[in-house]
Amino acid sequence: MRVTKPVLSVIRRLKMNDGLEIPQLGMGTYPMTGPEAYAATRAALDAGYRHIDTAELYGNEADVGRAVRDSGLARSDVFVTSKLKKNRGYDAAFAALRGSLDRAGLDYFDLYLLHTPVGGPTARAEGWTALVDAQRQGLVRSVGVSNFGMLHLAEIMEVVRRAGKDGPGGAVPAVNQIDLSPFTRHTGIVDMCETMGTLMEAWAPLARGARFDHPSIVRVAEKYARSPAQVMIRWGVQHDYIVIPKSSSPKRIESNAQVFDFEIAPEDMRELDGLNEDLVTDWKGILDAE
Repeated sequence: MRVTKPVLSVIRRLKMNDGLEIPQLGMGTYPMTGPEAYAATRAALDAGYRHIDTAELYGNEADVGRAVRDSGLARSDVFVTSKLKKNRGYDAAFAALRGSLDRAGLDYFDLYLLHTPVGGPTARAEGWTALVDAQRQGLVRSVGVSNFGMLHLAEIMEVVRRAGKDGPGGAVPAVNQIDLSPFTRHTGIVDMCETMGTLMEAWAPLARGARFDHPSIVRVAEKYARSPAQVMIRWGVQHDYIVIPKSSSPKRIESNAQVFDFEIAPEDMRELDGLNEDLVTDWKGILDAE
């Protein structure tokens, strides 16, 4: 087993509304598969990351799971997220979760999400009920959603209200994982999730690199002697978002973790906050799915 020195910055955790904690910085793995996904996950764990994000849709649960098992780390030390590919009702959601666990070779996921709202209100409600039941059975530790807009969140909260604390589906989403960066703010969703006590997680905190050359990003990066990627990740960190940048390069994976030893001043945060252009980096229209 290779012994490495953990990167202190990636150990910071945020408390979720279920009382459990999630590492604020994680490693995204889409669209990597096979040896690339395995190597990137191992590189992240070797660099000190303790949060890895995968999904049924990505086709890399087996690669990620094997990397976690091969890392030599205790299972309890690595936070693993996976996601339901399609909303098809209660039984299908349970079957898909068990399939994901089998592929990953894990006994449980730390976080499991409804990956998209597509499928309609009934399928979303049944899928959410299945996730909460799986949580109560110990198959997952925490449950949440991904790419859910305000309409979809309101639906889930109605399921929660009707169920009550101990009823079927009676758990508020711990996380909503969406496209978030200075260029994609989704302020309505963010404000609603704050009211719900749901943490925001950014699956594209770097905006796919599409705005690294933006004058404001360049200026702030030069001011703090940081890379554009580090500035954008730090912006998310200071908003108390969970951020999961993606890279297959060990050097960039390590660099992306070096964001807790500096702080962006309020005036610079205000400038970055003003960059929103509703940039779509992937999955156009998913947030508006009926």
